[in-house]
Amino acid sequence: MIEPQPTPDPAYRRGVGIMLINAQGQVFAAQRIDVKGEAWQMPQGGIDAGESPEQAALRELEEEIGTNKATIMGETRDWLTYDLPTPLQGGLWRGRYKGQTQKWYAMRFTGVDADICLETAHPEFRAWAWVPVASLVERIVPFKRALYEAVVAELGSYARPL
Repeated sequence: MIEPQPTPDPAYRRGVGIMLINAQGQVFAAQRIDVKGEAWQMPQGGIDAGESPEQAALRELEEEIGTNKATIMGETRDWLTYDLPTPLQGGLWRGRYKGQTQKWYAMRFTGVDADICLETAHPEFRAWAWVPVASLVERIVPFKRALYEAVVAELGSYARPL
């Protein structure tokens, strides 16, 4: 059965986020290429027209980290929303959105580290690491921390060794 999706708020871009978990129970985090300093995040991105959130999540993995070697283990019950800081609202997405509303997925990474390649067609990250779920939120840019806390609270139990 397909779940009905909530009517989207046009002020928020619809997207997905991925908590990618390796066999040791660590979570993938990457440092943004377009931000100076320690701007880390998990893979995420928009949903294309005609695409399901699950399809978008696997596509975003491949576009952002060069692999879609993952299986979905779980997802957030609800869509989670964050607001961009006011100075960023006019610069991202041509000023069309004030933030994003996202469906998040816990995925088990089924590849090997060599399958991850940040040198994609449109690179978004300059570095990556496997991090313990307990230290994930402290790495994230401040305006996304509340959303990441909600993701960890709901999906963090999937971050355990095989």
